[in-house]
Amino acid sequence: MASKDIAFPFDKEDDKKLEWEVIRSKHIIQDEWMDLREMAFRFPDGSEFEPFYNYSRRDYVVVVPFDEEGNLICVRQYRHGIRQVTTEFPAGGIERSDGKEYRSTANNSDSEEAVEAAKRELLEETGYEAGELKHLITIPSHATLADNYAYVYVARNCKRVSGQQLDDTEFLNVYRLSPEQIEELIRRGEFQQSVHVMAWLMANRDNEVEK
Repeated sequence: MASKDIAFPFDKEDDKKLEWEVIRSKHIIQDEWMDLREMAFRFPDGSEFEPFYNYSRRDYVVVVPFDEEGNLICVRQYRHGIRQVTTEFPAGGIERSDGKEYRSTANNSDSEEAVEAAKRELLEETGYEAGELKHLITIPSHATLADNYAYVYVARNCKRVSGQQLDDTEFLNVYRLSPEQIEELIRRGEFQQSVHVMAWLMANRDNEVEK
């Protein structure tokens, strides 16, 4: 059955009854890097609560890259949130022409095309170029707290064409790992970016469809 033929029991009128109403919004930090807000909301039952915090950051891409031998091209780098060096797929922010490091919910037209960002980040971080690049899913990065989106791609038949071209704040090493090694890292809890784990599952499902 095609996905367009699948019915769901959701009711848009019922959904409206679940929405929260913004009462107040205060910008705690609003610079070129992020927009962090303190919010007050009115709930569907009429009660009010504060504070809630949410933020805007740039949309970004995640690329699951297979080389010509079926290995995965991964990177190791330090993540200051958990203060650990992690294994993950190449990824990075979608560049904007307005000079900001975060998206505007109302207007995101100043952004680089996601597919171009995927090609660029793969090449800059690893020196590899994709023979084929396919969009898998666009999904909120952290729907509870943030309004940015992750654009997930699978890249196949990747070839190394150059060295790394890293930003001033990027320090990372490139490794080629087998699918079995990726699975083992996930099993151990050592492949620690949640969107990257989802990207791996999506890429595997796409590979099965392609066969």
